[in-house]
Amino acid sequence: MTDTMPVLAVDLGKTSCRVRLSVNDEVAGEAHTTGAPGLAEADGAVLSFRAIVDAVERMRIPLAEATAVGIGAAGREAAPAAAQSLITMLRERFSGPIAIINDALAAHAGAFAGDPGTVLIAGTGAVVFSVDPAGRVHQVDGWGPWLGDEGSGQWIGRHGLMAAMRAHDRRGPRTALLDDATELTGTITSLPHWVSQSGAPARQLGTFAPTVIERAAAGDAVAVDIVERAAGHLADSCAAAGLATVCVAGGLAAHPFFAARITAALEAHGLRERAPKGDALSGVTLIAVHRSLPYEERILRG
Repeated sequence: MTDTMPVLAVDLGKTSCRVRLSVNDEVAGEAHTTGAPGLAEADGAVLSFRAIVDAVERMRIPLAEATAVGIGAAGREAAPAAAQSLITMLRERFSGPIAIINDALAAHAGAFAGDPGTVLIAGTGAVVFSVDPAGRVHQVDGWGPWLGDEGSGQWIGRHGLMAAMRAHDRRGPRTALLDDATELTGTITSLPHWVSQSGAPARQLGTFAPTVIERAAAGDAVAVDIVERAAGHLADSCAAAGLATVCVAGGLAAHPFFAARITAALEAHGLRERAPKGDALSGVTLIAVHRSLPYEERILRG
């Protein structure tokens, strides 16, 4: 597929940045580092560039000048100017063609190898993309932490912390999440500052999601309710996409307890879950060298 040309694939999320170098469809190297807040956030292009360069340097493999680069990045469509700026910055390091697609469609390309189907990405954010047999692309949710991303890591983390605050104020039921939230800063009253201090509140909130899921798995009633509602939101989004076959991806869905809840919620909608053919890195490797995919118009090339 790559015709001897080394292809650098980048899966740039808000939590982690993964890179993979492939030559003749064989993996030559991989590495990962901390992600970036997203292209649509303040200094998104600069922070994304730094994350990519850091990950590439960790791979410790010299890259040929002819390297093609495929990138899946959060905020690609919400901030096209930032995406173009990222290409400009990368041009100083890579002379070959560069292609950027949003991270969810990168996952779709990997999961279905360009074929029809629905992919659910459940990470810090949450979005569903479907591609129908006619090649039409349909997006459900993925509207960011303030307007959407229902059922995502930030949604679970935020509702977990809200439940802790309610328990602290005696407005809500007792929950072990109160002790967990207090341990984050030492005092429950400093949680608002903890959320904002990193400059990436959605990502910060998302770091509490695994704790909520673990508490749910242990039987905490408040946490169970949050996790069940999150799985329901994600399944609702998949159902709205209108296709019966769903691939589930994203770090949040890797937790066995939450994955089981998502599966049950999908089945309740009559949806069929199947294993993906590949991951987001496989997807961006595909978009780096092919221009006939259904979502070509959503790819920024430079």
